[in-house]
Amino acid sequence: MSAAPDTRPFPGVAGRVRRMIGRDPHESERASTPLELLFDLAFVVAFGIAGEQMAHALAEGHLSTALGGFAFGMFSIVWAWINFSWFASAFDTDDWVYRVTTMVQMVGVVILALGLSDIFHSLEKGHGVDNTVVVAGYVVMRVAMLAQWLRLAAQSPEHRKTALTYALAIAIAQVGWVVVAAVHLALVPTIIGSMVLFLIELAGPALSERHRATPWHPHHIAERYGLLALIALGEGVLGTVAAVQPIIEEHGWSGDAIVLVVAGVVLTFGLWWAYFAVPFGHLLHRNRGGAFPFGYLHILVFASIAAVGAGLHVGAYVIEGEAHVGYGAAVRAVAIPVAVFLIVYLGIADILVRRVAAAQVGALVLALAVLALAVVLSESGTPFALDILLVAAAPWIVVISTETVGRRHFAAHLAGAQA
Repeated sequence: MSAAPDTRPFPGVAGRVRRMIGRDPHESERASTPLELLFDLAFVVAFGIAGEQMAHALAEGHLSTALGGFAFGMFSIVWAWINFSWFASAFDTDDWVYRVTTMVQMVGVVILALGLSDIFHSLEKGHGVDNTVVVAGYVVMRVAMLAQWLRLAAQSPEHRKTALTYALAIAIAQVGWVVVAAVHLALVPTIIGSMVLFLIELAGPALSERHRATPWHPHHIAERYGLLALIALGEGVLGTVAAVQPIIEEHGWSGDAIVLVVAGVVLTFGLWWAYFAVPFGHLLHRNRGGAFPFGYLHILVFASIAAVGAGLHVGAYVIEGEAHVGYGAAVRAVAIPVAVFLIVYLGIADILVRRVAAAQVGALVLALAVLALAVVLSESGTPFALDILLVAAAPWIVVISTETVGRRHFAAHLAGAQA
C-alpha cells in the first residue's frame, strides 16, 4: 500500500485537490489533525445536550423516556463520529474539498444536537417520536460521508468496490431515516423501523470491508477514541459543576453538594485512568481483526461515560430538591453506567488480547460488588455522601489491578505477538 504523495507547499495548509488513494497504515508518528480536533468539538455540544436531557427525565422519574431518548441520540451521535474517524484514518487528504465536507458534517452534528430535546419531549408526552430535526442533522452528516465514499470510488480503483458498498449502505439507510421521520408513525412502529435502520447502518462496514480492508492506522484510531472518551468525561465534570452551582448560589455550600463535586472528580479521574491504562493502540496493531469489536463496543463505552455525567446531574437535582425521585434513584443513575463502562471496556481489551486475565476478572467482580453495595445501602437510608463515594471508589479497584497485574498481562501478550 503506497501513501498518497503530499503535494501541499506547507504542512497543514490545504493546497490543490489531492487524489484520494489511501494513507499508509504504518505511518510513523501519526496523530490527530487540527481538523479532527475541531470536528470533535462539535460533539461536546451533542454530549452535553444528551446528558442534560437524560438527567432531567431521570429526575422527573420518567425512566423509559430517559433511556429511549438517550439511546436514540447517543447511537446517532457516536455512529456518525465513528464513521468519520475511521474514514479519516484511512483516507484523509486534508485538501479544501475534504475540509469543506468535514465542515458540512459539523453542521449536521449541531442540528442533530439541537433536535435531541424534541425526542425527549415527545417521548415524555407519549405521542410518538418527534425525530424530524435529529434525522435532518443525521442525514446531513451521512450524506456528506456518502460524498466522501463516492469521491474515493472515483479516485481509487483498488478501493472502488469497498467504497461503493459503503456508499450504498449509507444511501439505503438515509432514505429509510427520511421516510421514518416524514411519515410520523406511532411509537412502536417508529422504534421497530429505527432498529431495522440501525442494523443496516451497522452492517454497512462489515459488508464493505469484506471486499478490501481500508488502510486505517491502529494507533491513530486508538488516539481518536481516547479523545472522544476525554470529551465525554469532560462533559460529565462540566455538567456536575453546572448543576451544583445553583445550589451553592441559593443555599450555600452543603455537605452533600461538596461530596457530590468531590465524588464527580474522583470518579471521572478513575474512569480516565482505567481506560488509558489499556494500550489499545498496541493491541489493535497486533490484532487488526479486532477492529469491529473495538469500534462497535465503544458505542456502549461512550454512552456509559455520558450517562455517568447525567447521573451525577440527577444527584444535584435531588440535593437541590428539584427532583421527583430520591437519593436511591440518583445513586443507581451513576452506579449502573459505571458498571457498564467497566464491563465493556475490559471486555474489549480481552477480545483484543484473546485471553482473559483471572486477576482482572476478580477486580471487576469486586468493583461490581462495591457498586451493588452502594445501591443497596442507598435504598436502606444511608447518607447519600457515603453511597456516592462508594460508587466513586469502584473504578479504582480496576485501576489498581490494571496498573499491577494488567500491565504485565498486556506486555506478555504483546511480547508473544512480537515473537
